[in-house]
Amino acid sequence: MSSSSTSLAISENETPLDNIEQLELLPGVYDNYEGVIVEMKDPMDPNEFGSLLRASLSQWKQLGKRGIWIKLPIKLANLIEVVVKEGFVFHHAEPDYLMLVRWISETTNSIPANASHRVGIGAFVMNSNREVLVVQEISGKFKGTGVWKLPTGVVNEGEDICEAAIREVKEETGVDAEFVEVLAFRQSHRSFFTKSDLFFVCMLQPRSFAVQKQNSEIEAAKWMPIDEYADQTFVKKNSGFDYVAKVCLAKANNNYTGLSAIPTYSSSGKKTYLYSKLDI
Repeated sequence: MSSSSTSLAISENETPLDNIEQLELLPGVYDNYEGVIVEMKDPMDPNEFGSLLRASLSQWKQLGKRGIWIKLPIKLANLIEVVVKEGFVFHHAEPDYLMLVRWISETTNSIPANASHRVGIGAFVMNSNREVLVVQEISGKFKGTGVWKLPTGVVNEGEDICEAAIREVKEETGVDAEFVEVLAFRQSHRSFFTKSDLFFVCMLQPRSFAVQKQNSEIEAAKWMPIDEYADQTFVKKNSGFDYVAKVCLAKANNNYTGLSAIPTYSSSGKKTYLYSKLDI
């Protein structure tokens, strides 16, 4: 038996059909949706892999399985063609692997689509002198425009919105800050290739004030009077930026309440944040 294959035992929750023998199958685990997840790890001859894949698909179909997932690390890229020839399609990819999927059931395909959104933050940081922390970027659409904007960035995988805002402010300006609340958020489409974007405007309280710009991404960074920031021609001519500036001004004038990050816990103890005006 190959080190890359195994006999996939039928779990206690499965009801085997009549006359199904225990066959040598690709390594896999059953998911909660009548699917199978195969995570390939070891090298395998493409012809041997193809034979095992076809045998596995046949038995999984008899068992009533539906979505079949195959995860191929980049070192096994030579197996991609074999999988595609068996009717699989690309679902998503990361730097170190490709995930392919095939719906083998006669029922309606209910495979969930790949992630539809990217998440970003903008950080509104204001000191006691009503000065807001702003930057000019080295690259991107604002390069060379002279526009002063809020520090922005993308939320990393597994990172909370509130933590991302703190990190981006520190990276771009060197300022330590504490998350206060989400002031507003915006959804836009086809922002990153075909993906949509969720952008959260967050208010932070500065804990340090010396500005040290990030040389790789930031042309300049400084504290600017909030009224001067809001009065920039670019801001006033672009409704999205103008509205965000108005929200920030309202908050600065104590006429606006955002959403606080409320820690909550699942039954398994997993911590997540609920953003709400109600702090219980």
